[in-house]
Amino acid sequence: MTLSSDIGPAYAAQIKAALIAGGVPPERIVDLAHDLPAHGIREGAFLVRAMARGFPSKSVHMVVVDPGVGGRRSSVAIETKAGPVLVGPDNGVLYPLARELGLRSAHRIDPRRLPFARRVGTTFDGRDIFAPAAALLATGTRPSTLGPSVRPTPLTLPEPQGGAGALQGEVVHVDHFGNLITNIPTGWWARVKDRHDLRVGLRKIRAVPFATSYEQLGRGKLGVLGSSFGLLEVAVGEGRASDRLRAKAGDRVTLDPPRRSARRGENANSARPRKRR
Repeated sequence: MTLSSDIGPAYAAQIKAALIAGGVPPERIVDLAHDLPAHGIREGAFLVRAMARGFPSKSVHMVVVDPGVGGRRSSVAIETKAGPVLVGPDNGVLYPLARELGLRSAHRIDPRRLPFARRVGTTFDGRDIFAPAAALLATGTRPSTLGPSVRPTPLTLPEPQGGAGALQGEVVHVDHFGNLITNIPTGWWARVKDRHDLRVGLRKIRAVPFATSYEQLGRGKLGVLGSSFGLLEVAVGEGRASDRLRAKAGDRVTLDPPRRSARRGENANSARPRKRR
């Protein structure tokens, strides 16, 4: 089974203790990430969908990105057509992965049906509800035994658009290095030229190059690369594009051929916007 969260290693250790107490062997618990963006449901959903690909069909994927913990949102177990079962808060964070794997059914987790669950307070359902449920599922329990059937909360991740020479999308993830992962497929690069104008949020940058590696991009230089997600990323060689462009997840991204862009704007590798005289 896999475990992904935004709660950090100390809280994650308590979740793993609950999984082990529920009969899951420690060697079967795979930590995907515990540094997902805090409270970032959409960004977390994107990352979990990307990270969980390729695991065996009998996997249980548990996700804890839960800003509504203790509130009205339900706990849910989702059975997929591909085989894996997903466990976590019913706030949409599981939905993109469930759709990709083929949503078969979903069941609200009733804590009264968890024989070894013990809720301490209302702020840590990852340990007190999701982990006992995930342990049961990982050891052969069917999702339907955990509670009534429900329709899971939907969450639709943004779709990119590609027109005549222009690509539009958004930043879906800012990684550990400050690279801006967009939702624009790398294969779409052929629709624009080798150098193009870039807009990220309110920042416009002229003549941004495409590079095939960070080394080719060059230290301190801004450019676009094909990321390991199969999506275009905006990066600074040995630097942080998120800081350079003051960008965050959710910011709009546009790639335009230079002829379509306004004449004003920041050059790709200048530190400051040019001033008009």
